[in-house]
Amino acid sequence: MKMFIKLSVASVSGAVVYLIYNVNQTLRKGMGTLEETNKTLEEVRNAVHGLTQESKQLIHSANQITADVKGKMENVDPLLESAQDVGEMIHNVTNSMKEASLEGRPKGLSTRTEAEGVQIIIK
Repeated sequence: MKMFIKLSVASVSGAVVYLIYNVNQTLRKGMGTLEETNKTLEEVRNAVHGLTQESKQLIHSANQITADVKGKMENVDPLLESAQDVGEMIHNVTNSMKEASLEGRPKGLSTRTEAEGVQIIIK
């Protein structure tokens, strides 16, 4: 019976050693995975930080371009208003010339205004 107890104790001891060895191996693999995860997270943090800086620079550049375009548009506005005024003056002169030419027309001519402009019809 002593032999049986010694053998049982030896096999339990062997099973405990085997269990401790397997738990140790599993924990080492888990630690390796955690170290790799930490490295990956550090790389992601660095990448995000770099993207944040680039995004800030891009937004700053876009704001500068927007301000520049607004300034140029303000400079062009008076030119466009002047062009509109010139167009209105040409339109007024053209209408005045049409009216003057119609007042001095010979008898037998009549006029008809349509959406496309003035037409002269000979009777």
